[in-house]
Amino acid sequence: MGHGLDKMYPPENTNLAKDMVKEGGGILSEFFSGTKPDKHNFPLRNRVVAGLSDATVVVETNIKGGSMITAKSAEAYNRDVFAVPGRTTDKPSSGCNHLIKCNKATLLTDANELLHVLGWNEIKKEKLKQQKELFVELSAEEKQIVLLLQEKEILHIDEINLRSGLSSSSAAAAILNLELQNVIASLPGKMYKLL
Repeated sequence: MGHGLDKMYPPENTNLAKDMVKEGGGILSEFFSGTKPDKHNFPLRNRVVAGLSDATVVVETNIKGGSMITAKSAEAYNRDVFAVPGRTTDKPSSGCNHLIKCNKATLLTDANELLHVLGWNEIKKEKLKQQKELFVELSAEEKQIVLLLQEKEILHIDEINLRSGLSSSSAAAAILNLELQNVIASLPGKMYKLL
């Protein structure tokens, strides 16, 4: 949110926010309660959104619009940026066209392209079943990660690092070894699951 959690802006989004929380989602803000939805808060909010997202899709923006700031943040976070092109004479499309022209965003004309690039619609083809080793020797670090993935089916790399207490390099080495031994699989968005 671009303001504190004690209010909803615009107010007509209140029911949407309640539905999101009821369905297991959440509302996030880095602003204290009582913070008003001032114009300068929204670029700060957008940088958080860009950092949390696998990809940023810019649908319509002026060349100096807020979405341009979000796209720049996403690029800085090494996230995918997509833009929907528009007529060259339309100001609301000028930002999208500029992002595409300057190779700051991938041209997006179809939602299926986005699903394909992010690997979200991959058809699960029948893989040749590989016989797992009956007795896989795991290090203490590898066992710790396997236990975490048994508790929660899918985990992000940051959550593995945080919950395991391992250093980033130790966790990365253990994850790589587990992948090589066909114990875990890597998913889009730096997520991992047990095989």
